[in-house]
Amino acid sequence: MTAERTRRTVEVRSAGRALSVECGMGLVAAWPQVAQHIPGACDAPPQESDHGVAAGVVVPDDAADARRLINAHLHVIHVAAGTVPVHAVAVQRPGAGAVLLLGGHGAGKTLVGVALALRGWQWLAGDVALVDVPAEGGPVVRGGTSAVLGRRDPLRRWFPELDLPEEGPGVVDLRQQRALQPAPVSVPVVAAVLVDVDGDPARRAALERLDRHTVATAWLLASGHLLERLLDEGEQPLRLLEDEMALRRRIRCVRALAGLVGAHLARGAPQEIAARIERLTDDRQVRT
Repeated sequence: MTAERTRRTVEVRSAGRALSVECGMGLVAAWPQVAQHIPGACDAPPQESDHGVAAGVVVPDDAADARRLINAHLHVIHVAAGTVPVHAVAVQRPGAGAVLLLGGHGAGKTLVGVALALRGWQWLAGDVALVDVPAEGGPVVRGGTSAVLGRRDPLRRWFPELDLPEEGPGVVDLRQQRALQPAPVSVPVVAAVLVDVDGDPARRAALERLDRHTVATAWLLASGHLLERLLDEGEQPLRLLEDEMALRRRIRCVRALAGLVGAHLARGAPQEIAARIERLTDDRQVRT
């Protein structure tokens, strides 16, 4: 079989939007695992595009780099349509709107998400949430990544009830836990919380309301997550896929989010933060 015949042009769909991708058959075979890390994608292998359709992106055979390239190109497509891919865990309290948990790597977003899930909340996105920012009305979680991954040691420390064994991979797939299955629904965003698990113990008494500029900066950093990635091979800067016009469009979305969604800072244990977030949704009495 020739090298040309081992590659296909397929249509990758993310929350209803399509990207034409030239890829090796290995990516198609590994798609159920890859799709978990592409926001809004489904596990079913992508369908081959119609003959003659030009690929929007040509990806390498390495599945991880292929995923990073696909996500970066999808970022541009989503932002052009008024949807911002945000580095955040998104959770929904039954009967209420979505809360976005913001923070850098290791801040404890997943830990707070687990604490809320154990209180009956549903997962909407495990790492990247797609947030619609309409011209009228409030923002809505359109979908997100379905992978729910957490580090074994912190999970064992904070959640002994999960009965995770001491030995095993450092990163745990939490979708195996019945209470932690993502829900394929879209809901209005009612709040955002910048989490800091194990933060300054002297400032753990309550949620701290953040000023609008700080909130906008946090949204801006979180919304560039899919572009701020390094490929394992080569020196292609994914950041350059977003031209000046696209960046300005994203900044407008970020400013709108900062004005529409109140944001708080929460420090402390995951369970403490989860309880405060639950009280916050009680106080607002927001229902969908």
